[in-house]
Amino acid sequence: MTKSLVIVESPAKAKTIKKFLGKNYTVKASVGHIIDLPKSKLGIDIDDDFKPQYITIRGKGPILKEIKAEAKKAKHIYLATDPDREGEAISWHLSNALNIKPDVACRIEFNEITKNAIKSAIKKPRTINKSVVDAQQARRVLDRLVGYKISPLLWRKMRKGLSAGRVQSVATKIIIEREEEINRFVPEEYWSLILKVENSKKEKLQLKFYSDDLGNKDIKNEKEVNSIIEKITNKKLIVTDVKQGTKKRNPYFPFTTSTLQQEASNKLGFSTKKTMAVAQQLYEGIDLEKEGTVGLITYIRTDSTRLSEEATKSAKNYVLDNLGEKYISEGIKSTPKKKQDIQDAHEAIRPTDISRKPDAIKGSLSRDQFKLYKLIWERFVASQMTAAIYDTLTIELKVEDIIFRASGSRLNFDGFLKIYSFATASEEINLPLVKVGEEMDIRDILPNQHFTQPPARYTEASLVKTMEELGIGRPSTYSPTISTILSRGYVEKEGKHLKATELGVLVTEILNEYFTDIIDINFTADFEKSLDDIAEGKEDWHQLIKNFYDIFEKMLNKAEEDIEEIDMVEESDEDCDVCGAKMLIKYGRYGKFLACSNYPECTSTKPIIHKIGVKCPKCQEGEIVERKSKKGRIFYGCSEFPRCKFVSWSKPINEKCPQCNDLLAQKINKKSEKVVCTNKECKYEREIKAD
Repeated sequence: MTKSLVIVESPAKAKTIKKFLGKNYTVKASVGHIIDLPKSKLGIDIDDDFKPQYITIRGKGPILKEIKAEAKKAKHIYLATDPDREGEAISWHLSNALNIKPDVACRIEFNEITKNAIKSAIKKPRTINKSVVDAQQARRVLDRLVGYKISPLLWRKMRKGLSAGRVQSVATKIIIEREEEINRFVPEEYWSLILKVENSKKEKLQLKFYSDDLGNKDIKNEKEVNSIIEKITNKKLIVTDVKQGTKKRNPYFPFTTSTLQQEASNKLGFSTKKTMAVAQQLYEGIDLEKEGTVGLITYIRTDSTRLSEEATKSAKNYVLDNLGEKYISEGIKSTPKKKQDIQDAHEAIRPTDISRKPDAIKGSLSRDQFKLYKLIWERFVASQMTAAIYDTLTIELKVEDIIFRASGSRLNFDGFLKIYSFATASEEINLPLVKVGEEMDIRDILPNQHFTQPPARYTEASLVKTMEELGIGRPSTYSPTISTILSRGYVEKEGKHLKATELGVLVTEILNEYFTDIIDINFTADFEKSLDDIAEGKEDWHQLIKNFYDIFEKMLNKAEEDIEEIDMVEESDEDCDVCGAKMLIKYGRYGKFLACSNYPECTSTKPIIHKIGVKCPKCQEGEIVERKSKKGRIFYGCSEFPRCKFVSWSKPINEKCPQCNDLLAQKINKKSEKVVCTNKECKYEREIKAD
């Protein structure tokens, strides 16, 4: 029997699909794009209506040759690239290379790599959607124009290796604006006031200040807090109101790309890049002990929380069989308020088969695969469960018309929390049952001074959330955008937080001055909406690019004329260890470094060392300096390395351990900030308390 040819993007996916289709099908992988714009030149004919000049990607010739050979032998050809715009474009390039006519139904798509989904897709091929291809072409052409026109300008005016991009430059700008906001922030003083009280039954209660006798709910300074303390000292509090009630904690929606990246960052400590890499493995197929290779989750690039009727039914049946009817959500759960730019082409990210419980297949998964699969599986099941219900109690007490309150809650019914182990637990506070009119005695008065805090720097998770809210990029672009600005040296990580580098600030200042519209948040968001219109056949992509380029070209010409060359080399205070000449501060791929000013006669280089003002506890001669690992993680070591090999992931401080007299260090993680001993055998530690 004549075989049919199925072309997918990745070898892992090809292996999984081949298992489902059997011997009458040949499955080949294109290994991503086979045809694309050339890397060595612009590759766009601006004078010919911005026509892209596509070529076979270097190194992909043998793959294309093999696919063409199989295509000649096949009776049917099915293009099964990813079900998104980029996948549609890859299928279009393949159809042209294989001389498939535009009216031939050769395109198949599926949201999950399971036997039923693949067999069903084979039965329903369609023609390639040229409007969707055009939307992808418009994105590719505009991004190529921005990158390949601005980047050489930055090379000439600043230094080689710099780049600019429509989304990456906006993301860098957002991080810089947050830093500026932090720098402008002026702390404001405020006070809290807590009372420890006791009733006639010796039951204790802790109250918080609610409002003063004039109705003010804020205590701004020490004078105000002392005035309140003076009024209530040696007075009795009277219970004026007791409210009992319930509150619901609703389950979370199943994952989109954005929320998966955020939750994996917050709960698992994964970077966006790691999350997407592991999720891709789960989607393309894992070799399970009893089943063979199978895709464990649905397609991972989506901005929809929608679930199929079949998926919803399977989740509810699982809950019914394992937990009982009271845990099943009543009716149809409402979806989040839709943004206009949600494509809603795919379901939310969910397990392909709910019966594959995480613990049951743990032996077939790597540690990271298990963690992420467990997160996705639990979130999906929990999304179809009832809300958690808390009993609440609020007590209001008065003294001299000054109101104090105490609020407590207790979990009455766990609902979705029964399954979703990643939910942050609400702290239970038990309060005594009191009656209106009951008196209480003040046992302690605890005033506390505080200062308002500046907004926090972005983490990868919070940056993804902001980009999604502003309509910048799409699910497929969040992770590569963050990876790009980190690798280019425009942004660096301090712990989990993102901070713009001097280079990032300098490049962004130039782009902001001469290419304002390009790195404008509204322009980037509006462009995404225009791409949606092109995909729906409502707008012509050539006209969109022409309108953009007419303005962009004028910006380029002005920037070329006005921007003066910037010497990015500074003289340092250090002398060269080889020839004695002054060392220069230069920028490299991994940030600043020192290079001899006598180059090329002397090629000596060395890293810039950041001392933290602490002597090395091991050799007592060197100083502790801040260093970076190959993955960019900060650690601390001795300046006399390699002679002294002292290293610490925690930042040493100028303080000795009270137990063993070794050096102490500052240890920060997601949950706490501690001072710990650098001596691994000593268990001394203490919490760092901050307002």
